[in-house]
Amino acid sequence: MTATHAHSSVPDREPLGSLSVSRLCLGGNVFGWTADEAESFAVLDAYVAGGGNFVDTADTYSSWVPGNKGGESETVIGNWLAARGNRDQVVIATKVGAHPEYKGLSAATIKAGVEQSLTRLRTDHIDLYYTHFDDESVEVGEFLTALDDLVKAGKVREIAASNISAQRLQESLDFSAREGVARYVALQPHYNLVSRDTYEGELADVAARNGLAAVPYFALASGFLTGKYRPGTSVDSARAGTAAAHLETDRGRRVLTALDTVAATHGTEPTTVALAWLAAQPTVVAPIASARNVTQLPALLAVTELTLTDAEVALLTEASA
Repeated sequence: MTATHAHSSVPDREPLGSLSVSRLCLGGNVFGWTADEAESFAVLDAYVAGGGNFVDTADTYSSWVPGNKGGESETVIGNWLAARGNRDQVVIATKVGAHPEYKGLSAATIKAGVEQSLTRLRTDHIDLYYTHFDDESVEVGEFLTALDDLVKAGKVREIAASNISAQRLQESLDFSAREGVARYVALQPHYNLVSRDTYEGELADVAARNGLAAVPYFALASGFLTGKYRPGTSVDSARAGTAAAHLETDRGRRVLTALDTVAATHGTEPTTVALAWLAAQPTVVAPIASARNVTQLPALLAVTELTLTDAEVALLTEASA
């Protein structure tokens, strides 16, 4: 990506509810995990310098790491926002419902969880607040009313869902319409070239029918779609096992071949092509991808410059079928 593009004064922005977001969402799962605070600040700085404004985290990141409690990522982002004084220039998305101490979607859990997130993020509002995992033990009306209270109080701008069934998503949207409370404007599905059935079909149909913006996670299949996993190679990554498993499948190998073909045509990296395929899918507003160091970022940001031809999209779609 050239310097002129990196500092373009009118970066591409996509509407997401009342928000305006860049076409690449930076995943914050690595902050306070595989990226320490200094490295995280460097990645955040480079992302913003490259035209990005949309950062995704969750209250539970990274509670799975021995010695961590959850909230580490939010704390790093909050410290960065405070150090840079740029809160109004960045769209911050976080999630509730999976933190070890704030599990589920009862009204009380949501209201306690949001206060913790606001404190760690060192802000008075969250731009996009997701229910991280659906909690089927709670009626949709209970958590939507709790979320509506947060919107009315100015603590949350827009609400969204992740890891929810098509049926419960539609039920939630119907409740919001009927009761006049805050409604989901976005959906964060697990979706990428080697995991299409996790979104395509009924769930994507509900999103399309209701005008929801999809912001897919695992956009690079834990790093597999970067192309760095090849037969006979070993990669030093916390997620190497998950990613390398795709090499064992015909589909995984077909997808890599197709990515290489398209990347060569554009003189770009497989990473960028994989994100561009996602960005070209109906309903998708911004794929989420994370970088644990600054060198990984250019290939991610380049998605905002790359438009695939219909034939290239079709080639990748066929390879991934």
